[in-house]
Amino acid sequence: MVPAVAELSLPYSGKRLRRHDVDELPQFWNVLRGDMSIVGPRPERPFFVEQFKHRIPQYMLRHKVKSGITGWAQVNGWRGNTSLEKRIEFDLYYIENWSLSLDLKIMGLTLIRGFNRIA
Repeated sequence: MVPAVAELSLPYSGKRLRRHDVDELPQFWNVLRGDMSIVGPRPERPFFVEQFKHRIPQYMLRHKVKSGITGWAQVNGWRGNTSLEKRIEFDLYYIENWSLSLDLKIMGLTLIRGFNRIA
């Protein structure tokens, strides 16, 4: 697997933080402020939103809910440099099938799969 350009410039300690998703911890500040949720579709950069909203059907439905630190797409392996269409498919599934039990399942899977990556 070829590392992303942004990863090439990270020092060793930065790579370890990124690999174990510790760099996501500051996002909890956004949750406390009410700008984000713990679970929901991952936010996308505005540049890409403009491109995707015209190219991908139902893309803008993702913006009807708060962005999250983790989500259904991420716990199912659709994170980072993966298929945008699959990520959106999983995000739309989450939006259409939201429940407290689904959120709890996603949080549990995030913890389990996160610890499995660390080991």
